[in-house]
Amino acid sequence: MEGSIVRFRSGHFWRKGANFSFFNIPPSVLPWPFVKRFDIIYENLGNLSSKYYVVQNYTFVTPVIGFLAYDATRSKENYGMIELHIMANHIFVHFPQKSLPQDNNKNVTMKCVRFATNGTIEFSNVTMNNTCISEGPGHFAIVIPSLKPEDKKKKGKWKWWVIGFGVGIVGLILLIVMGTLICKCITLKKRGNMERQSEKNEALDTVWVGNSRIPSASGIRTQPVIENSYVP
Repeated sequence: MEGSIVRFRSGHFWRKGANFSFFNIPPSVLPWPFVKRFDIIYENLGNLSSKYYVVQNYTFVTPVIGFLAYDATRSKENYGMIELHIMANHIFVHFPQKSLPQDNNKNVTMKCVRFATNGTIEFSNVTMNNTCISEGPGHFAIVIPSLKPEDKKKKGKWKWWVIGFGVGIVGLILLIVMGTLICKCITLKKRGNMERQSEKNEALDTVWVGNSRIPSASGIRTQPVIENSYVP
């Protein structure tokens, strides 16, 4: 949490405007009721933002920052708040950083929220570069819709279902691969046993055909025998 104070002259403020911290106040702005000098007090609530401000059904993704104008011509005892009337452009509030919760959707719609000096809460759209637009002083932040408890449960169930499905697919692939390897090993083992058994009982020659060893009978020609000795 931090704060600072800057004093301005109304005439100079009307001509030049102001650019301090995360705020850009355009020219053509006057204090109301009019005073010759006024102070702007800047606040950054940091990590204590949610202790000072609460928005129902929304979550802060930036710290709450704000500025208020006070009459500098009064004594400390009568130091009172004043308003700023903008005649032309708007006040720009820039948030350099935002922090989205891990369990939230990255495509969620962000909103600017303004806590006005009269106690009202105003919502507006976030412009480019995490910038909000305002028509007066107050406190500002960027918020996103909070996840409901049932939404968190559904998201958690869906996450575990996806993880379980992925693990199941990987397990099925490993089971198929292991089954194929086991079948191949059994086939090779049976073939080896058959070859060893054939070598033990081998009565025929064997030859290799490719990677397989098969039995082969040697060529034997039967000798001719004369059935009788009769010669005409």
